[in-house]
Amino acid sequence: MSLHIGIVGLPNVGKSTLFQAITKKEVDCANYPFCTIDPNVGVVAVSDERIDKLAELTSSAKKIYTIVEFVDIAGLVKGASKGEGLGNKFLANIREVDAILYILRCFSNKNIINTQSEIDVFGDKEILDTEMVLKDLETVEKRVLSLEKELKSKIKEKNVEKEFQVLSKAQEFLQKGKLLSEIQWNEDESKILNSYQFLTIKPRLFLLNGSKDEIPDSVIDGFKKNNWPFLIIDILTEFEAVDFDVEQRISFGLAEKSQIESLVKECYKLLDLITFLTTGPDETRGWTLKKGERAPQAGGVIHSDFETHFIKAEVINWQKLIDSEGFSKARENGLIRTEGKDYVVQDGDVIEIKADA
Repeated sequence: MSLHIGIVGLPNVGKSTLFQAITKKEVDCANYPFCTIDPNVGVVAVSDERIDKLAELTSSAKKIYTIVEFVDIAGLVKGASKGEGLGNKFLANIREVDAILYILRCFSNKNIINTQSEIDVFGDKEILDTEMVLKDLETVEKRVLSLEKELKSKIKEKNVEKEFQVLSKAQEFLQKGKLLSEIQWNEDESKILNSYQFLTIKPRLFLLNGSKDEIPDSVIDGFKKNNWPFLIIDILTEFEAVDFDVEQRISFGLAEKSQIESLVKECYKLLDLITFLTTGPDETRGWTLKKGERAPQAGGVIHSDFETHFIKAEVINWQKLIDSEGFSKARENGLIRTEGKDYVVQDGDVIEIKADA
């Protein structure tokens, strides 16, 4: 299970520069609108000290970190849902992502062309929201018309009426300019809506691109008031410091750790994801799991047979395993627990699945 994040924003707000900082993969970020013609996809291994320490403890032959896939989409403009700029093609590119990262321009560098008349964070956000609302509305309207025909026919599929009711409700909200993620949906409704991969139902994280002194208090207050999850990152600075070690970062007055790491952690938090671990002589590996999932589902992440034929799981917190200097002492001290199918996996659990496979 890898995490897929779509990077969106208006032209020249720092999307491709962020992408380079994250992946260290060279992409074209020339200083003019629409230079990104095809979506750039970068697969990133997420650094994790737990994996490093466990690998050293068990003398693992290799380390496998959890994976995040970032999709850099060309700059959207007002009217994109109707084909303006590079249009619908690029909205379609983010349908399959798990979450959407909005890059909003806060920096005032006049050498970088601003396609808007002024720096307006909330205005830019509204443009992006509106284009996604319009794209979802287009999808809903087509499907509602199709369902109406099915309802009038003598032969109709099971649950057509329920689907029609849910999509009609979604259509009503979208027509009012509301995001589907801002509406409370029950489990059955969510299941129907998620099958369409609507853009406005996906979780969103906002990256305010600029230094802290470039961002007015009114902007910060607005995001806090609306409970919009956000990060402040000076993307250009992070890109220029991408290869710096800790000492170099400190010497330039930067935080010890790259803010890119904070970005990845916020994405995990946004999606309620945790990491559990496996370790041994062959490999130490991090696995991504939805928060609240149980031991059999963790087994299924490793191999489908482990969920189907789950018997039990042996579990210990990674730090307790490190402190015990290995499995033998941890077992002697009674720190390795045997858990059944109802055990809720915790972030940082080291797990060994026992299955009748």
